[in-house]
Amino acid sequence: MELTIINQTSEKKWNSYRKDFMKILSKTCEVLKCDDDFAMSLIFVDDGQIQEINREYREKDMPTDVISFALNDVEDPYDLEDTNEIGDIFINVQAIVRQAMDYQHTYRREVCFLFTHGVLHLMGYDHMCEEDEKEMFALQDIILEDIAKKRYVNYENHK
Repeated sequence: MELTIINQTSEKKWNSYRKDFMKILSKTCEVLKCDDDFAMSLIFVDDGQIQEINREYREKDMPTDVISFALNDVEDPYDLEDTNEIGDIFINVQAIVRQAMDYQHTYRREVCFLFTHGVLHLMGYDHMCEEDEKEMFALQDIILEDIAKKRYVNYENHK
């Protein structure tokens, strides 16, 4: 397993979760019973950057929290013959903060949740229909249960 982290924001604190991300990748391979011989990239961006990506690739002109680009979705599979690269995950750091506050849990929980969500997309999971959503969200819970448990945080006291 190889994880390249690229932080395109000025907030360096997001780099400190590498150990959690590696645990998530290991647990994902264990749960999915898949080979761990792969490489991927995680890119931290802000609202403006992810809105531009969302507009260009998904035709949705708004920021989002996470976008994954799986290489197995490319049109020419022969381009991937000699690589173990599975894709890229873009996570919006401003969405981490907003959603952690909205859901009243830690930044760690939110960044780990978004990373897990992105990894599952790279592994071929989706949530376009209710049945697929239930399966994907159940996997997220299993993967995160021992790594980044849900913990209540009262952000009103932190203002």
